[in-house]
Amino acid sequence: VRKDSARVEAYGTVDELNSVLGIARAFNADVVHARPSPGRRARTAARELDEILKRLQNELFDLGSELATAPGKANPGRIAVGDAAVRKLEGVIDRCQEDLAPLPSFILPGGGRVSAFLHQARTVCRRAERDLLRLMAEEEIAGGSLRYLNRLSDLLFVLARWIALHSGSKEYLWEN
Repeated sequence: VRKDSARVEAYGTVDELNSVLGIARAFNADVVHARPSPGRRARTAARELDEILKRLQNELFDLGSELATAPGKANPGRIAVGDAAVRKLEGVIDRCQEDLAPLPSFILPGGGRVSAFLHQARTVCRRAERDLLRLMAEEEIAGGSLRYLNRLSDLLFVLARWIALHSGSKEYLWEN
């Protein structure tokens, strides 16, 4: 397979997304292990975020494997990212949104280091979604993968806002 094929682009972008989440986790770990303590609320949120990001990284690894496998070549035991994973994403979105105030305007990426990397992850996720659409125009790909990336980008936006709130970081609003 050529390195510029739609398949390689799609799983390469998913791998890039996984790496950005790894950076967010690394900065988030600084909050979890900070001395002196950043406060119980911030530390609790950082621990919860780490669990969420760890699960997402594993799911993205599974998705990358799925995308790297040519149609008809899949092993019977391979894990596919599908509707159950999408429902989990939506559950986390709903739970985190309960803490957040409605948006008065658009948000500019930022809101602390962890939040900023989650915003970057969101943009990479949107690119992965576009890459997957291009691949789906050429080959048969399970629809659950596309739904997963679509909802994941929404979750990453919500998580960026949620961790900014719980860490006491200021969000930057768009001014027209």
